[in-house]
Amino acid sequence: MKINRLLEIVIILLNKKMVTAKELSERFDVSTRTIYRDIDILSSSGIPIYTNKGNGGGIALLENFTMNKTLLSEKDSESIILALKTLQATKYPEIELVLDKLGGLFGSVRAEDWVTVDFSRWGEDSLIEAKFNNIKKAILERKIIGFDYVNSFNHKSSRKAAPIKLYFKGESWYVWAYCIEKQDIRLFKLSRMKHLKITDDSFNRNEKVKELEKIKQKQQDPPMVKLKLEFQPSVLYRLYDYYDDDMIQQNKDGTYTLKVEFPEDEWVYSYIMSFGSLVKVLEPEYVRDEVIKRFSKTLEQYNGVENR
Repeated sequence: MKINRLLEIVIILLNKKMVTAKELSERFDVSTRTIYRDIDILSSSGIPIYTNKGNGGGIALLENFTMNKTLLSEKDSESIILALKTLQATKYPEIELVLDKLGGLFGSVRAEDWVTVDFSRWGEDSLIEAKFNNIKKAILERKIIGFDYVNSFNHKSSRKAAPIKLYFKGESWYVWAYCIEKQDIRLFKLSRMKHLKITDDSFNRNEKVKELEKIKQKQQDPPMVKLKLEFQPSVLYRLYDYYDDDMIQQNKDGTYTLKVEFPEDEWVYSYIMSFGSLVKVLEPEYVRDEVIKRFSKTLEQYNGVENR
């Protein structure tokens, strides 16, 4: 996605004096033309990036931008990097403070004068920020947490767990934790955690981190599916929200074709169906058949329903 790439380019430049467009294009698997277009976007946003062509040239941040970083503490620098990584709507609770500090990197203009960031979603749990901060505190202080939890099978239970690492995936926050009841490492979604409290019991986090790394090494990447989708012109704005221009092909009849690869799971079907009649699955055939079946089942629920 474009916003992810723009943020990562800034992160790379913060940690390297200079990088070539070819290196960036290979890293992100896009054309150098796309990279130069990204640089133009970042420059127009106020980030002092310049390019030098020829041997030994490349893309870099202006020297005073790098020098300004020394005015911030190591903790501040870590917060800035975290903010850049999570700027694409991760709902990181401390973002307002970080954005204020970012204003110093852009000169006299404060962040609040040129950007407003709201990570909340409609209908979101109003206590998500408090939960995030409490879990963060428990991780840093190596304390066991207690909470009520509803799993994906709608089973509610009281849990105690040793929180290991906060994890952001699919627009939601999770926490990897060692569940004392199950005596195993589990992934808990913050929005499903209720009545969370930090206990006085401590745990050895280093041991749990090692266990988590072993689990991650054994995990296999989900199977991927290559989709070819045709969209009506009225949803072009949604495509531009997530995809680069070179991924979207305009057809003679005004429709748009998108070729994209996603992990093949329930989310894929929910995503396709969120476009309703404004999308058509061209490939693969079995995905198209499944979408048809799901839409047909939805329609059956309304058959025989009287108007009220």
